[in-house]
Amino acid sequence: MISEKISSQQAIDLEDNYGAHNYHPLPVVLSRGEGVYVWDVEGKRYYDFLSAYSAVNQGHCHPEIISALKEQVSTLTLTSRAFYNDVLGKYEKYVTEYFGFDKVLPMNTGAEAVETAIKLCRKYAYEKRGVEENKAEIIVCKNNFHGRTTTVISFSNDEGARKNFGPYTPGFIKVEYDDLDALEQALQSNKNIAGFLVEPIQGEAGVYVPSEGYLTKAKALCEKYQVLFIADEVQTGVARTGQLLAVNHESVTPDILILGKALSGGVYPVSAVFANNKIMEVIKPGQHGSTFGGNPLACAVAIAALEVVKNEKLADNAEKLGKLFRSEMQKIIDSTDLIKSVRGKGLLNAIIINDTEDSSTAWDICIKLRDNGLLAKPTHGNIIRFAPPLVMTEEQLLDCVQIIKKTITEF
Repeated sequence: MISEKISSQQAIDLEDNYGAHNYHPLPVVLSRGEGVYVWDVEGKRYYDFLSAYSAVNQGHCHPEIISALKEQVSTLTLTSRAFYNDVLGKYEKYVTEYFGFDKVLPMNTGAEAVETAIKLCRKYAYEKRGVEENKAEIIVCKNNFHGRTTTVISFSNDEGARKNFGPYTPGFIKVEYDDLDALEQALQSNKNIAGFLVEPIQGEAGVYVPSEGYLTKAKALCEKYQVLFIADEVQTGVARTGQLLAVNHESVTPDILILGKALSGGVYPVSAVFANNKIMEVIKPGQHGSTFGGNPLACAVAIAALEVVKNEKLADNAEKLGKLFRSEMQKIIDSTDLIKSVRGKGLLNAIIINDTEDSSTAWDICIKLRDNGLLAKPTHGNIIRFAPPLVMTEEQLLDCVQIIKKTITEF
């Protein structure tokens, strides 16, 4: 049944009839991907400028990652953590050395990893810092996006994600992003603060890049008040912003690091929470887990995915092409009133459309971009996020710039 050929409209109708309506996709039906390209069921080729929200940093169906998948999938896929397997330990050694931490706790999805980090942070506060049990609070930033679990939406500003899903989980304090005074005020006024959970760049909020030095000073404040600095790098990590991690731009080492998405190159759900021994040792057998977390298939895929990042110098490529992209976008901005600005780091960028958040302009532009062979998606109404695979070449990037320029000029 899966191999049966269907049209775009048939595929859309099937999803509409049998699937929950929890997404609003761009009307294009993809059936194949390779590198920076995807093809729809009718055979039209597009540049992928979203990379599955930065999960496909290594490009679609990278042969080395697929080869590792095929080799492992024919040998052993899942044991659960009831038993040891011969891949998990190798992966844990590889990945902790790769990112510079003592320990890793393997999970599957980004939201699961965020939940894991929250639990770890709270447990550390009770057992190592003497915070009174059930009193720990975690500072988060307004306009954050850390997933859509019940706990995470409890501290979200997105009413679409929150409304009618209460009652909400307590224990979180919201402060303005990129506001050190607000952060310190929250830290000094509450002895029960266990951690500060932050995205180094707010992706869903429209690729909001904080002021230079914000992360360094926020980490210093956390150290001053003895709270854990938790970096959610699910979207910004694994070379996306021109460094292996976005916090590396300011030489910040988080107390807890959350990764997902591109950890597997988009081939399989793999996420992870990293911390050093002093923090991770508070987790004992039976206190947290996942049937699929750390399965052999995930581990083999993740090792291959990270090898690609290192061997193909994808962080360097993202840094170089990101500067070129923002420079080329600025030229377009200078010639039109339709775009207000461009912002980003590496190959995580966004343009801000000169219209209100409730307008359809950004969506309509994305439809025209699709027609012209490039796939992107709006976020927050009037912002279009551009995040192509990091394997993109300069020639391909400039071709994409021409598509964007043509689309904006004709719009």
